[in-house]
Amino acid sequence: MTSTDYPPAPRPEPLSREDFRDFLTIPTRWMDVDIYGHVNNVQYFSYFDTAVNRWYVEHDILDPANSSQIFLVVESGCHYFSELNFPDDVIAGLRIEKIGSSSVVFQIGLFSGGASTTAAHGRFVHVHVDRASRRPVPIPEQKRAVLSRLTL
Repeated sequence: MTSTDYPPAPRPEPLSREDFRDFLTIPTRWMDVDIYGHVNNVQYFSYFDTAVNRWYVEHDILDPANSSQIFLVVESGCHYFSELNFPDDVIAGLRIEKIGSSSVVFQIGLFSGGASTTAAHGRFVHVHVDRASRRPVPIPEQKRAVLSRLTL
């Protein structure tokens, strides 16, 4: 079978602000813009990473420099709907699709300023690991309770 033997997956629709549980404002930077005059697609993943890790830090789940256990990205993806530009604020909406024994599936929506629907949204799968060994470790109940605030 070839890839042409499968019907195309339906294109997702933009999500609304009501689909997310928490938000973080991230200003675009001049360096985020590419030759086409809009934020380059690779920067969207940087916004995802910033939003998730800042949420961890603000909710005492992670101390990036000192935690003995950290989260590593093992999967990511993004659907694009409209352009983000400079200068503008990107509002990153966060929610959690699933909390496993050692993994967390985040969904992140990126909104352009006051827009009501996502310019892009994607997923970030994090695995909770021992910093030294990089081997998965169960997410402790205390962290799990905080993470559950973002579940659907």
